[in-house]
Amino acid sequence: MPEAVFGNIKYIVMGCGGCSTGKPGGCKSNGTCGTSGCNRLNVHDWLMNLPINDSESACRIVEISFKNGSRKDFFRNSTLQTFEKGELVTLEGVSGFDVGEVSLSGELVRIQMKKKGIKESSPDIKKILRRSSERDIELFHQNKEREQAMLMRSREVARDYKLQMKLSEIEIQADGKKATFFYTADDRVDFREMIKSFATEFRLKVEMRQIGIRQEAGKVGGIGSCGRELCCSTWLTDFKSVNTTAARYQNLSINQTKLSGQCGRLKCCLNFELDTYLDALQHFPNNADTLEIQRSRAYLVKKDIFKDLMWYTLPDSNKQYPLTLRRVKEILQMNAKGERPDSLEAIELVNKEKEVEPGFVDVVGQISLRSLERNDKKRKDKKRNDPNPRNNEHTAKSNDNNSRNNNKETRSNRPQSTSAKKPNRQGEGNNAVNAEQSRNNNNRKKNNSRNNGNNNNNNRNQKPREEDAPNTSGEKQ
Repeated sequence: MPEAVFGNIKYIVMGCGGCSTGKPGGCKSNGTCGTSGCNRLNVHDWLMNLPINDSESACRIVEISFKNGSRKDFFRNSTLQTFEKGELVTLEGVSGFDVGEVSLSGELVRIQMKKKGIKESSPDIKKILRRSSERDIELFHQNKEREQAMLMRSREVARDYKLQMKLSEIEIQADGKKATFFYTADDRVDFREMIKSFATEFRLKVEMRQIGIRQEAGKVGGIGSCGRELCCSTWLTDFKSVNTTAARYQNLSINQTKLSGQCGRLKCCLNFELDTYLDALQHFPNNADTLEIQRSRAYLVKKDIFKDLMWYTLPDSNKQYPLTLRRVKEILQMNAKGERPDSLEAIELVNKEKEVEPGFVDVVGQISLRSLERNDKKRKDKKRNDPNPRNNEHTAKSNDNNSRNNNKETRSNRPQSTSAKKPNRQGEGNNAVNAEQSRNNNNRKKNNSRNNGNNNNNNRNQKPREEDAPNTSGEKQ
């Protein structure tokens, strides 16, 4: 079995180790370890590595599974080879051979045979011929591909003959000489004419085998109401009768829809905990269906085996009264003497408060940063008023950088001159226009100086530099 290590803990992964599908890990059913995948009714040989001193006393019977565990049978290993779980072997069939997969070998096979009442020396047990060759496996897969098409056609033939039966599965022998048809029916069915039609159309030997509805559900497989794969298709082999009495012992509501499985019968899991309930109910008093009190007669409603309580109700009230086993026995003893207590003296049950799980809360806009802003402002004021020049060094540098940037902006907005000489009389009209542009630039400079609080004094005391206006008219060179 594959293993996974997380930290210092080693976990055993319940799945096939040689899955080559490239999909989620696990067995070949892409993540599940039950039906329709690697093998249904899969088992693990816990005694596989157990050393055996006497090889002659070893079990020579091997359990073989067919069609992914849909059917299992025992075969005798008359060869000198040893077969391990998962190997394909060629078996003795009906007028030919068949191919199956080894599901169990060793000493556990004897336990399985004893459980099913089969003797190891029985002459009806067929033999294993050899380990399957490539030709056997190729022929086996070719005949298996025909099963689905044959199943659809056989259902059409059964419908034409108007037979009250349902064909659920077909299993073809590896050599293609025989086919077994599994069906379910409520009454006896006369299918002799249908068998002749099958033999003529499919050209093989036909065997009809009737199975129960629960066996059919195990062959088909599926997911139960619990969310897991069906027990009958994964591990359950013995189908015991289930009735509504098991549900009554477990205080379940008699709802046929909820108590029925996919097969239409009562769920097999109703019997799983029945023995535990029966053992717990032995401590409860018998003949306690009614209790006599002064007020009226109390009737039993239900029994709670987990809390050892018995619930009673009165005819003139819809309220249910929980009584302890000790109180019920006391009232029964008083009733046996002809006495009636004044009241039931029911106990009070305290319901635990359910913890409220924290949910999503929208806190957008509820968090304020005013305290942080206030602290930042105090820190700046403290640095500004600090007499130590080292603390103001950074502030002075920042002020110088701001003043330099403002001067650059002012210079860029001024008109650039191409000559340092004064213009002549022909350029007086252009000089008036340039003078207006310079005034506008001065106004922009003042506005920028007002916005910058750290450089107000520097900008007010700064004088504009005199530059010559550009010479637009011709000038003597």
